[in-house]
Amino acid sequence: MDQNTSRLSPYRIFTRTEWAKLRADTPLTLTAAEVEELRGVNDRVNLDEVVAIYLPLSRLLNLYVAASQDLFSVTQNFLGGNNHKVPYIIGIAGSVAGGKSTTARILRGLLARWPNHPKVALLPTDGFLLPNAVLEREGLMNRKGFPESYDLPVLLKFLSDIKAGNHNVRAPVYSHFSYDIEPGKHITIDQPDILIVEGLNVLQTGRPPRDGKAIPYVSDYFDFSIFIDADENDLRTWYVNRFFSFRETAFADPKSYFHRYSKLSDVEAQETATRIWETVNLANLRENVLPTRQRADLILRKGPDHLINSVYLRKL
Repeated sequence: MDQNTSRLSPYRIFTRTEWAKLRADTPLTLTAAEVEELRGVNDRVNLDEVVAIYLPLSRLLNLYVAASQDLFSVTQNFLGGNNHKVPYIIGIAGSVAGGKSTTARILRGLLARWPNHPKVALLPTDGFLLPNAVLEREGLMNRKGFPESYDLPVLLKFLSDIKAGNHNVRAPVYSHFSYDIEPGKHITIDQPDILIVEGLNVLQTGRPPRDGKAIPYVSDYFDFSIFIDADENDLRTWYVNRFFSFRETAFADPKSYFHRYSKLSDVEAQETATRIWETVNLANLRENVLPTRQRADLILRKGPDHLINSVYLRKL
């Protein structure tokens, strides 16, 4: 990016080295073994990545959360109320195979170790996908992961209840093993200090209504948002590599929804994974996910090695 373009950008842009210096004296509170448990399939995040990228980010978010808590106290004093503080909600968006889940888990682990907000919850939005029976009935099985495949009213109701400070708010659970919602299963989130919401389309908006009436979006409930960014060719490579890893592990179980893929040859697996990527995930990325990138407060840009090489922080 040339100097003139950088000056006009709504973001401050940091190299990996520049960003790492912003850690200051933030202590490292995760071990190498814990990072190993938190990272996703084929993700190469390690302790060095945590130190260079995630410790500065956790420091920044800790400052934002503290400022939000102070603002809430001031507002309650002004209003004469004594309501419970509302959770600080962080949204994480990005492509399939980009590493959203790993980022969410690492941030949860780091943020929960700060003393002023020890209660940190994580919500994958996969649980708000419509059940397969509904998707099949509506002809949407090949659009799974696209905005129309989610039960948006239920997700918005969940976030509204969380922001209202309600106790024991329940969310449905999705199984990647059965590739469907698990009937009767829920996760319960009870007044967290911080809630991390992770999903493909969480920064999605629509066209504004002509009558001016409010239309809520998931991102309306976010206090801070992050987009995991990478080149399309790298994302495709990571997706195909992950498909091969699953072929040898999760797909091998006869009860897995994708067990049929475990019998594919290497050539067939390469062709199948590439076809799924191009017809479903790449289409969703271009149509719905990538257009929301510029709405994020922070963009983490990954290189071919799956490590973050630059950070874009929105100017205040």
